[in-house]
Amino acid sequence: MKNLNVEVRTGRLASEATEVLVLFQCEGSEPAQQEELAALDRALEGSVSELFRSKEFEGKCADLALLHTHRKIPAKRLLFVGLGKKDALGLDTIRQAMGHAVKRVRQVMATSFTAAIPEMMPPDTTRIDLAQAMTEGAILGSYQFTAYRTEPAAGADVRSLRLLTAHPADVRPLSEGVRRGIATAEATVFVRDLCNHPSNVMTPSKIAEEAKAVAKETGVSLKILERTDMAKLGMGALLGVARGSHEPPKFIILEYHGARKKTDRPVVLVGKTITFDSGGISLKPAENMEHMKADMTGGAEVLAAVRAAARLKLPLNLVGLLPATENMPGGGAMKPGDIVKTLSGKTVEVQNTDAEGRLILADGLAYAARYKPAALIDVATLTGACVIALGQFAIGMFGTDETLKNALRKAGQRSGERVWEMPLWEEYFEQLKSDVADMRNIGGRGAGMITAALFLSKFAGSYPWVHLDIASTDWSERERAYIPKGPTGIGTRLLIQYLIDRSL
Repeated sequence: MKNLNVEVRTGRLASEATEVLVLFQCEGSEPAQQEELAALDRALEGSVSELFRSKEFEGKCADLALLHTHRKIPAKRLLFVGLGKKDALGLDTIRQAMGHAVKRVRQVMATSFTAAIPEMMPPDTTRIDLAQAMTEGAILGSYQFTAYRTEPAAGADVRSLRLLTAHPADVRPLSEGVRRGIATAEATVFVRDLCNHPSNVMTPSKIAEEAKAVAKETGVSLKILERTDMAKLGMGALLGVARGSHEPPKFIILEYHGARKKTDRPVVLVGKTITFDSGGISLKPAENMEHMKADMTGGAEVLAAVRAAARLKLPLNLVGLLPATENMPGGGAMKPGDIVKTLSGKTVEVQNTDAEGRLILADGLAYAARYKPAALIDVATLTGACVIALGQFAIGMFGTDETLKNALRKAGQRSGERVWEMPLWEEYFEQLKSDVADMRNIGGRGAGMITAALFLSKFAGSYPWVHLDIASTDWSERERAYIPKGPTGIGTRLLIQYLIDRSL
């Protein structure tokens, strides 16, 4: 996907020369009560007020109305986009409205458009927040994955967006919002692309190549552990999962030094990076198994977060850890009943080889302890139980630190990638007790999401830790405003927003 160029400028609606001028309106809005819109209406001989009066456009969420100007003003078309009720207006309303808008712009074969800064502001938001949300909505709403198509995609390739304000004092904060929005949205696009590529392309070795590209960013360094390195360290859980695959596993370590002191304790992100999950010997059903090419979403999001932190020059230290492998049922594959020794020294009885994500994360979390993290976050498409519990609109969150959980909750609200906390009670560990090892890797059908998180908690040490289960949100069965069908990249902007908030 080509980048969308976004800029901010000052000007008036009636004098803006553009292919499409996008105007946002809430329900009950009156053109006569808005100075600039009233001027547009006069120039268009009452066409705008007639559009509202006829109820052809009412300002409801996702309402769209296209009005041709017939050269009466410099803008070729006006596109009215509804924001819904004023008292329900939020940043994600803005983001969704921009997603709808850019799709309509593409349909009319326009390659550029201008969006007026809405007069109505969501509560407790700044111009920076507003521009960031608008930029994210436009970039994410225009996303298409066409790498393997021989026919061109439908609609125009939208190349540029101008955010228009009448107030010169707003240019600076709006421009900062655009800068943040480009970084967060392009990070999500990066994740979507990685997850859309098939597993015969996106192997652990290819993930390592992508990490090498990220390491070219200022302040980022890279180290890759090979199978022999992992064996010397004692990463028996990760190596156990990798045994059935011909693809060599990789343990990828990215470090970003943005803090004034290199000795400042870092935030450590650990991402599940299973480039294809067949289930191993505990083979998955054939239906929808193709979705398992996206079982590396957590790792992709960690890659993207490190890249975004570097591009935004965030003043913090950050480490990204990606245990990367396939989970395949080869002749050497791990079998139900096998016991693996993890990097931490704890032993695990593997009763289901399809519960492999928690195994590779166990070694990833244990490795993270070497950095004495100020905050430790793992992100993973971990459990089908998360999908059952939360559907597709919330990320499952577990954690041991209230401050960290609250920070992620706040970042989720701002980014529109919301989290919902689940219990992490020690009583559930009864389900994970093994007769022959320290623990087993499954706890039965009941509370599957909770027992998986509790398993991970045993490897997180005493550091502030949160586990994000994105299995409920990483894949969409239908297209939404700025979310495509297929891999969504949800969780990426949550992580980056958390890092931004932590840096302020």
